[in-house]
Amino acid sequence: MTYLGLHPKTLFIGQAVAYKGTAMTNTLVEIKKNKLLELPVAEEMQMGMTLGLALNGYVPVSIFPRWNFIMCAMNQLVNHIDKISLMSKNEFKTKMIIRTSIGSKRPLHPHCQHIGDFTFAVKKMCPNLDIIRLDDPNIIFSSYKKALNRKDGKSTILVEYGDYYNEK
Repeated sequence: MTYLGLHPKTLFIGQAVAYKGTAMTNTLVEIKKNKLLELPVAEEMQMGMTLGLALNGYVPVSIFPRWNFIMCAMNQLVNHIDKISLMSKNEFKTKMIIRTSIGSKRPLHPHCQHIGDFTFAVKKMCPNLDIIRLDDPNIIFSSYKKALNRKDGKSTILVEYGDYYNEK
């Protein structure tokens, strides 16, 4: 995240980006405070703001700590973010980085509403997005770097594994 934070156009948005709250919060401690936009629990609004920021030239890094939370923002993701280039006849090529994870099961299992993996279902619903499961720690940095530096205007969802924070 430090690498992404150095880019002049990135902004980090979501819950627990400026204040403690999730394991992902600890990955943002090196980011300048003026690049962290803390939001209330309002996932659809967050996804809409992500698109709005991208349309205004920013590269938003929109953080949803678990896939299950993105389910509350599917309208924006499927009907707007995935389709913006098609709807605008390629006039709007937005670049967003959406960061999520498959919730950790260890050391404490949070139950089914926090450990969903909707990667393959969302890939089917969003054919215009690049969705990458970060199942090998060796591809994490290169995948985020690719998402930031891509020139095709495509947005990327990067799917982390919550259990890896303590294990790998």
